[in-house]
Amino acid sequence: MDEKNWLEAMTEQTQIAQVLETNRYTEKYGLILRQEDAELLARERVSVLKKEQRAEFGQGILPELIYMFCDSAYITQDTYCESLLRLQEIFYLYKNEMLDEITDKELLEFMKEQFETICYGDFDYLEGTCLDIFAQAIRAGYSGYTASGGTGEFEQFDIVTRWDRGLYLAALNNFLS
Repeated sequence: MDEKNWLEAMTEQTQIAQVLETNRYTEKYGLILRQEDAELLARERVSVLKKEQRAEFGQGILPELIYMFCDSAYITQDTYCESLLRLQEIFYLYKNEMLDEITDKELLEFMKEQFETICYGDFDYLEGTCLDIFAQAIRAGYSGYTASGGTGEFEQFDIVTRWDRGLYLAALNNFLS
């Protein structure tokens, strides 16, 4: 086995162990990754890093993604591994799209907030709308997210009018009149 393959194999084994270690925390949310799931996540990590032309040192983002999203109202045991695969892919894509201007923690905070509140668990809306609009703002020079740590940022860029209680009642009242 050449040095590159040895290094990749060691990194993958470390990643698998770290992912399985998160089960101690996530089991209280009813989420457990099997050995096969951890192996798949580690393999896909390598694949997405190559696809996005990124290098990663240390533990990688996957354990942080797990800890950030394990309490999501929209992730169940049935969708857990698939959700992590998608979140990992989205994360690396938008690290590039945001030109690495945003920290991992800021991006994770932004992703989680939008996933829970604006996207209601819809990965396509998270990726194709919320993160896309935010990435455009960052590439254009916006840096206000640094003060907030990535939270509470999307409202100023959101181009979709949202329904709220007052708006709903006004529309209902107009309809009934």
